Amino acid sequence: MDGTMFKMYATSSEKFVADAPKDNPVSDMLADSFGRLHTYLRISLTERCNLRCQYCMPAEGAELTPSPQLLSQNEIVRLANLFVSSGVTKIRLTGGEPTIRKDIEDICLQLSKLNGLKTLAMTTNGIVLANKLPRLKECGLSLLNISLDTLVPAKFELMTRRKGHERVMKSIDAAIELGYNPVKVNCVVMRGFNDDEICDFVELTREKPINIRFIEFMPFDGNVWNVKKLVPYSEMLDIVVKRFTGLTRIKDDPVETAKNFRIDGHQGTVSFITSMTEHFCAGCNRLRLLADGNFKVCLFGPSEVSLRDPLRSGVDDNELKEIIGAAIKRKKAAHAGMFDIAKTPNRPMIHIGG
Repeated sequence: MDGTMFKMYATSSEKFVADAPKDNPVSDMLADSFGRLHTYLRISLTERCNLRCQYCMPAEGAELTPSPQLLSQNEIVRLANLFVSSGVTKIRLTGGEPTIRKDIEDICLQLSKLNGLKTLAMTTNGIVLANKLPRLKECGLSLLNISLDTLVPAKFELMTRRKGHERVMKSIDAAIELGYNPVKVNCVVMRGFNDDEICDFVELTREKPINIRFIEFMPFDGNVWNVKKLVPYSEMLDIVVKRFTGLTRIKDDPVETAKNFRIDGHQGTVSFITSMTEHFCAGCNRLRLLADGNFKVCLFGPSEVSLRDPLRSGVDDNELKEIIGAAIKRKKAAHAGMFDIAKTPNRPMIHIGG
């Protein structure tokens, strides 16, 4: 690491330690060697999904972990409690598609009751969400991201290899009606597929409390990533600026992954997630617990450690915390960079969780 980068991370370390919440102290277990405090845990509930999105799952499909090797509800809650009692304040449920897990409501209810947890979020494709959402909200689901990469039904079917565009739109409206504000809509932008729809997505924010989140196309095993498909943040922003006036940058939280903007006259907002061209590693506060119980400290890093195996072997909470803390301490300062990521072995997104 050169001197400039080291200085940047040293400065970041001081800032994030200073920003640690005073009312819910963060355990040293959640601090890495660069001083970053990891207060955000993403939990994948299942590897199964009712769509087959091209950027998430290989065309031939992905071999799924046998059910007995996936974390049970009790195991998820026990591990989540370990993290929350150590200082995690936000949990996001992912998949696969989390809403197809039969005990999703019970999991939400138990997690929402964890002392110290401030936000229980979920990322979903919205296919079966509309009917489940009233109960999920009662069970404590406080924040919602819905994935939608096109507003054209025929292109939706091409991208997801399934029908269901109308059901996703219905779920977005249902979330708004239930008072979720904003309803976050995740859109992975790919050149030649949906980059011509950027302004159409922005139009959704005019009359509704929607936060459109444009995500740079990222490489994972089997999704045939190519830099030619990548539409960089700078280009997406330029498209929006040319069409919409009164674009104003919102002051972001130090650990925010998105660059957020308001547009004059719009109820909603527009965001850009620049994982590839302008990484946000210095402020990363995210950890991932995969459906099979593996623990991952970086989305783009291949390193994983099993929490399921020691948990099932009967280790106590202190031993689990030692395993978690050691993994976090090994986290690198930054991911390898756009082109090295594309060459680094990693699991398909369906296994990692959104």
